[in-house]
Amino acid sequence: MTGTTGGEALVAALEALGVEVTFGLPGVHNLAAWRAFPDSGIRLVGVRHEQTAAYAADGYARATGRLGVALTTTGPGAANAVAATGEAWAAHSPILVIATDIPTSARLPGRYRGVLHETTDQAGFFRPITKACLRVESADELHATVVRAGRLALQPPCRPVYVEVPTDLLSAQTGPYGELPPLDPPAPAPAIDVDLTAQRPLLWVGGGAVGAADLVAELAERLGAPVLTSYGGRGLLPADHPLLVPLSPAAEAAGRLWDEADLVVVVGSDLDGMNTQGFRQPQPPRLVTVDLVEPVNYRPDTWVRAEARDGVRLLLDQAGEPRPPWFTRPAGRETYAGAETAFLDAFEQSLPADVVVVTDMCVPGYWYGGFGRITQPRGLAYPVGWGTLGFGFPASLGTALSGRPTVALVGDGGFLFACGDLATAAQERIPVTVVLVDDGGYGMLRYDFTRSGTQPVGTELEPPDFVALARAFRVTAEEVAVADLADALKRHVGSGEPSMLVVKAAFTPPPNSSPNWYRTR
Repeated sequence: MTGTTGGEALVAALEALGVEVTFGLPGVHNLAAWRAFPDSGIRLVGVRHEQTAAYAADGYARATGRLGVALTTTGPGAANAVAATGEAWAAHSPILVIATDIPTSARLPGRYRGVLHETTDQAGFFRPITKACLRVESADELHATVVRAGRLALQPPCRPVYVEVPTDLLSAQTGPYGELPPLDPPAPAPAIDVDLTAQRPLLWVGGGAVGAADLVAELAERLGAPVLTSYGGRGLLPADHPLLVPLSPAAEAAGRLWDEADLVVVVGSDLDGMNTQGFRQPQPPRLVTVDLVEPVNYRPDTWVRAEARDGVRLLLDQAGEPRPPWFTRPAGRETYAGAETAFLDAFEQSLPADVVVVTDMCVPGYWYGGFGRITQPRGLAYPVGWGTLGFGFPASLGTALSGRPTVALVGDGGFLFACGDLATAAQERIPVTVVLVDDGGYGMLRYDFTRSGTQPVGTELEPPDFVALARAFRVTAEEVAVADLADALKRHVGSGEPSMLVVKAAFTPPPNSSPNWYRTR
């Protein structure tokens, strides 16, 4: 096939990758690409900040497992997407960040000339937080490079890929695209010989196991093992599954099971610091890890280098017949009965079964991330590794376009990072409901000060009228008490329109947030 311009070749490449939604912000350097979208089958969502474009691409990827795409312009436009790309990196999200660069005719290698938006090494922003950085050197190679980049992002282990296109190539004429090269076949699963006999086995399951939920459940039943889940693994087993530990691993009753286990099997998790209380969990007597990424935080006795489904199948071949559980399932969040769990009860009461809740780095988000009853895989989008404040609302815009009902659970501080994209939600009629808990400041930081007996500094914020703010963007909004939250949330989610509920409340941070970890050095 022959494209007329490089911009059309770029869009054709996204179509070849099966992309249905792209998020971006137009600029003088990328307009030739924007002109090509109306004739495609791709929905192009214009956002109000490039960081939102990358967050929304991440949210879409987490909810669907498909490729999320962010399109930015040159220099500061690309730089604005860096924090969100880093979050996608930490969460293993397959997103493609496509940014323009200054024209090839204006570039002097190794020299800065002061061309509009010029950067001496724009790709350098992204190298530490992407799987690869690819640069298009001619219009004829644009289509193939974008296809290659998208495939690379989707190839396990998934992570972001950055593509840089000099702006003049988008308007240049292209030759035939050529046939797409076949996908490389996946590497065969290794032969293994693992001794799974143990008196007290335990499964730890992360986001890398999302596509293997049925096999994980079978393995747990064969071993009679309790199942702990990281933030990325929430929802892999039904909330009422008898082997699922209904607590964050940072809760002492859950951590005790790790300590008592004589064999730990980890599937699709790198046992990062956020989930292990800063690596304070002890090395287990025996550790088996199933992951494509080499373990670095804990030393496995056996590393099964395979995707989750393939690796768990290998373990099932050696797991024997189902065994009765060796443990007593601990109580869930009712252990922490108080205003916080009352809020969670009200929040969850009317949520649809297939909902995705996108949380921010905020106290109610910490509670839901650690103790929410998440009923389906990909039902929680949580700022996993970088812990980027301001993630929740912009990421929820992408999640809401996945086709699943979406609720963003945010605080007053983080929401203001991207409140301008209420305009995007309104203009695009994106069906997301924002539940904003307003405690008048950075509640977690305030707690850090007061817990140490220090007067808070810089944590108190003069809040706007959030209801009036949302309504100014033509977004339905109301303030509700916790007692009325369930009914209001049912109405708002059911409307299929962008909306906001404001709850004025202050909560104490949960045990899965530092400095509340119970493990000490």
